[in-house]
Amino acid sequence: MKAVVQDRYGSADTLEFRDIDRPVPAADEVLVRVHAASVNAYDWHYMHGDPKLARAVFGLSRPKARVRGRDFAGRVEAVGSGVTGLKPGDEVYGEADGAFAEFVCAKDGMVGPKPANLTFEQAAAIPLAGNTALIGLRDVARVQPGQTVLVNGASGGVGTFAVQLAKEYGADVTAVCSTRNVDLVRSLGADHVIDYTREDFTRVGRRYDVVLDLVGNHSLADFRRAVAPTGALVLSGGGVYEGGSVIGPMALFFRRQLAAPFTRQRLLELAARQSKATLAALRELAESGKMAPVVERTYPLSEAAEAIRYLEVEHARAKIVVTV
Repeated sequence: MKAVVQDRYGSADTLEFRDIDRPVPAADEVLVRVHAASVNAYDWHYMHGDPKLARAVFGLSRPKARVRGRDFAGRVEAVGSGVTGLKPGDEVYGEADGAFAEFVCAKDGMVGPKPANLTFEQAAAIPLAGNTALIGLRDVARVQPGQTVLVNGASGGVGTFAVQLAKEYGADVTAVCSTRNVDLVRSLGADHVIDYTREDFTRVGRRYDVVLDLVGNHSLADFRRAVAPTGALVLSGGGVYEGGSVIGPMALFFRRQLAAPFTRQRLLELAARQSKATLAALRELAESGKMAPVVERTYPLSEAAEAIRYLEVEHARAKIVVTV
């Protein structure tokens, strides 16, 4: 089968579009014929092995997962002996390393029925980013009706879902983005928009019940100035690649751990794990029209390296999708 393979850490130039063996599902896995996959910051962090501390998980000398891509949507090709509830031909979506390929094996718990009202391209845009926004706002911040919520990085993959979900939960939403994305976030329901090229939300004196950070572009002290005295700061910012680092945005999380016991503010870290339950919740939101993926552009599988390069360098808005 064709796949986008990486044998060493580096830029998108290390990615090769070539033939590899088709995977065989284990007892608890589902083999999916991929129709679409989406690009996430996760992909270029893994591609670069950045920050270097993350290589303890990614692979010390080279990537453990040789095929890039994480989100997918497609049709079930085969199921392992221990899988129930899915059968060949079912339209599904979910998460698994190796999604930039014609076939991918995914754990049964990471796959669910695709939203019926979405195309494969739209569905592939949801799993990782939608799950991050859902867990961050619903479970970590526990957003309530009437609260004020600021989303830093509102025009990105996670941010576009977060704006919609915060509105669904009854919050007054402020979106932080660049000039070119102001109209986009307003169309998603943002009540207020801050153009970060003109105004720094951490220095204008306004405070919010919840600040969801998806960028990691301020210090912890700066972020806390924008959080109400008993409000919540939720950190999920992945940062940007700036030539390599040892700990990168993880430094912000370490500082959070040190400061959290000494303040009434809730300083929280977002660690989103996918499950059938969250995939079902996201499917319900999509099918009810309460949350819709925004896809900026698509690339064929053979140009997946260019899709990652575009996300990394051009600060793409919303989601970038690879079609298979």
